[in-house]
Amino acid sequence: MYSSDMQGYRERTLLSDVVKRLHNNPAVVLLGARQVGKSTLAEMVMTQFPDSMYLDLERLSDLNKLADAEAFFQQFQDKMICLDEIQRAPELFSVLRSVIDRHRRNGQFLLLGSASRELIKQSSESLAGRVSYLEVTPFMRRETADIDINQLWLRGGYPRSLLNRDDEASFQWREDYIRTFLERDIPQLGFQIPANTLGRFWRMLAHCHGQILNASKLADSMAVSGHTIRKYIDLLEQTFVVRALQPWAGNTKKRLIKSPKVYIRDSGLLHALLDIEAMDQLFAHPVYGASFEGFVIENMLTQLPRWQASFYRTASGTEIDLVLERGGRMVAVEIKASTSPKLSRGNRSALETLQPDHSYVVAPVDSVYPLSPDVSVMPLDSIVEHIKSEYP
Repeated sequence: MYSSDMQGYRERTLLSDVVKRLHNNPAVVLLGARQVGKSTLAEMVMTQFPDSMYLDLERLSDLNKLADAEAFFQQFQDKMICLDEIQRAPELFSVLRSVIDRHRRNGQFLLLGSASRELIKQSSESLAGRVSYLEVTPFMRRETADIDINQLWLRGGYPRSLLNRDDEASFQWREDYIRTFLERDIPQLGFQIPANTLGRFWRMLAHCHGQILNASKLADSMAVSGHTIRKYIDLLEQTFVVRALQPWAGNTKKRLIKSPKVYIRDSGLLHALLDIEAMDQLFAHPVYGASFEGFVIENMLTQLPRWQASFYRTASGTEIDLVLERGGRMVAVEIKASTSPKLSRGNRSALETLQPDHSYVVAPVDSVYPLSPDVSVMPLDSIVEHIKSEYP
């Protein structure tokens, strides 16, 4: 484990949920991008399970212990076993299923992976009904209230980026992370895509951050097929670095956009891909508004996982950035990077069509105030808790 990380450990809001699920399920899988703090979180979880063992499957000595996995798990059947980087040995899932079914107790395995369950195909096939999945994200605003919000926005939430000594060192860490992701992590998942090719595509997506996906334009620029573009986006989604927000598909007579919007999930990685190193550069950059939009959306969606999220946009440009639906209720959220936000005529037209239960404008403001009788302006720090309290 990483004892040096523990010295500067920050409490993760996910900790209690992981422990609870281990008490209620034979296995829990923590999925998330590399370096978001899965291993450190696992160490904190294991302090609450005294009989536990940690194996890092990227470490050859630990992997060799599982040469006869059935015998190994039998020998340590009374321990909770944490297997880190489980995507390195997907063949283990059939063994895990057998062990789980034989011992029939909760809290047997804590599995950590840097790829989605769609990429770790055996997990969804072999452990169905035996495992609970949780995503570990970079630090979000709810976990960093003591840190200036502009620092979180600029650097993003990866622990070693956010908590670095200065902006320059943080930026260098993110550049190194991007290089390692392309040159090592993607090939380890079995994808033979040249690092330069995928890196070029990722940077093109950064320039399109918050925009409607134009797959044919990207395909022409990359000299590849539309199918290849979709494959690249799926790969980046399933490794937790890109989010494709789907368009609203409700009933209306309006002609709706049918392509998704694409966001680089971590604002710090977005800024590194665009060579934005400092806050004054971000303020002057054309991506400023879209960057804030993605930053807000990512913070909201990770805290509201049970809400179905989409965006609303018609062919004429009428739009709302985020539509949240759950249990027959609808909330509309427009995101403005201005300290004096206003709704456009297109925004109001969209609200008239959608007829949400409530509408919000999220902006970099200090307090909550009404923009109109049915629209509230709120800072990011307030919006999620307000939605949770209004629509429990």
